[in-house]
Amino acid sequence: MPQATRSSTVYDVCIIGSGAAGGQAAKVLTEGGLNVVMLEAGPEVHPERDYKEHMWPYDLPHRGVGVGGKARHIVGNEFLAPNGAWEIEGEPYVSAPGSTFRWFRSRIVGGRTNHWGRIALRFAPVDFKARSTDGMGDDWPITYEEVAPYYDKVESYIGVFGTKENIPSAPDGVFLTPPKPRCTETFIKKSCDALNILCVPSRMAILTKPLNGRAACHYCGQCDRGCITASNFSSSQVLIPPAQNTGRFTLITGAMAREIVVGKNGKAEAVSYIDKATLTEQRVKARAFVVGASACESARLLLNSKSTLFPDGLGNSSGVIGRYLTDSVGSSGTGHFPQFEKMPPHNHDGVGGMHMYMPWWKFDRKNDFLRGYHIEFGGGRSMPGVGEFDGLCREYEGYGAPLKQRCRSAYGTFIGFAGRGEMIPNENSYCEIDPQQVDKWGIPVLRFHWQWSDNEIKMARDMQETFRSIVESAGGRYVTHTFTDGPNPYGIADGGVIIHELGTVRMGTNPKTSALNKYCQVHDVKNVFVTDAACFVSNPDKNPTLTILALSWRASDYLLNEAKKGNL
Repeated sequence: MPQATRSSTVYDVCIIGSGAAGGQAAKVLTEGGLNVVMLEAGPEVHPERDYKEHMWPYDLPHRGVGVGGKARHIVGNEFLAPNGAWEIEGEPYVSAPGSTFRWFRSRIVGGRTNHWGRIALRFAPVDFKARSTDGMGDDWPITYEEVAPYYDKVESYIGVFGTKENIPSAPDGVFLTPPKPRCTETFIKKSCDALNILCVPSRMAILTKPLNGRAACHYCGQCDRGCITASNFSSSQVLIPPAQNTGRFTLITGAMAREIVVGKNGKAEAVSYIDKATLTEQRVKARAFVVGASACESARLLLNSKSTLFPDGLGNSSGVIGRYLTDSVGSSGTGHFPQFEKMPPHNHDGVGGMHMYMPWWKFDRKNDFLRGYHIEFGGGRSMPGVGEFDGLCREYEGYGAPLKQRCRSAYGTFIGFAGRGEMIPNENSYCEIDPQQVDKWGIPVLRFHWQWSDNEIKMARDMQETFRSIVESAGGRYVTHTFTDGPNPYGIADGGVIIHELGTVRMGTNPKTSALNKYCQVHDVKNVFVTDAACFVSNPDKNPTLTILALSWRASDYLLNEAKKGNL
């Protein structure tokens, strides 16, 4: 490749990635007085043009699924906000023989915060000390008490609704008033109460009152299609604008990071990236670097950053980068409730997600598996989209008025349940650089190895049994059928499908068994920090974004203080 073009500007900090980790770091560091440059592989997002929460299916020529229905049932169809894709043309990845792993990537400012479900759950004290509790996995080098002040800061700034419940597995936070439960949620809570399953107001990063110049949610129920009013949280609308307002922030879009360049003194000095528009290689210099490209992309960048000092990748003297890859254990099910056919039509919208959820409730007993899971659920008469009645059409033969009437009577009579549980890291689940394949930019791609353990399979079985119990207790019919063996026993999702992958550049106290210290600082290269979910030591049953924000804020405070001391 031709010689890289080098900029003469030396920034205080270069951030790679604009999602939860990168956006949080940008806000803290620029407001702290540092000059920051951010590299984002995708384009900018323009809510007024790109977000579609108030668009109707009939506003689009193919009802949102493209010519011939090619976008049917996929994330990223024409009806949704531009937030990412499972497959990106020219940017492949590889699953090793015998493994199946799916990798969802967002190439846009804000990253996957434009996509996530806004479920904002704190890790519990026990989650940071799992090995001390049950002997499996590893403890974190930090405690809940060290992270809690940053949970407070994040929740106070971005806005999270919920209620204080004093549940050991689900710590309380700084909450806005939650929305009232909808009909279906009230209905399921009665069943949970009868079964002694906790069911409480959910905790989500959606505003129920104005906060920091952002309007309260207007309850259109379309969060996955963007939010023009920024009432739900995304880095692109909540974190990056304040950084831009400081005048100390430079955003470079269309920048595909190739490697972090290390100088003779052993410190990182630049990032080499491909300018997608010109297909030229560029370099941007900085005194410190924050990697927040998402867990697997961050591991890929570090593994590709090879030099005479780091022949196995930057900061990888321990050999752990790419290892300890996990995703949430996921299994889903659906209940049919014919009694809802008689429910009078009413406004059922609310926020674009659940108003109630079930935190892990069996923490006080011995189970067939270690750790736990929570349950997300929802149903009712949300706005129907293309393909919503495919299952019914397979079950009932017909066409015309009788079929339409059957669809109308079935509309709103189903409630879905999704378990999200903790996977314990294992030696058979990791990512590495593929020795042969590169992307269209010439950058070596990742190869994934994946295997669920018996513990996760038993957890998925328990999820399915619980879903059935709740549905049948409520007088419904459980319509999901799963197999006890095969590639997805008990409906367990393939690795990566839940989009909670993490742990690939873990923190720890011992440089021989970890890549980062407790401030997300690379042991081997003191001016590099990794603040996305790659730094996690374990994968509790909580969605990771809130903890990413808290840890990135904490690491950024540390970086800011070290910079002021001249230690970087």
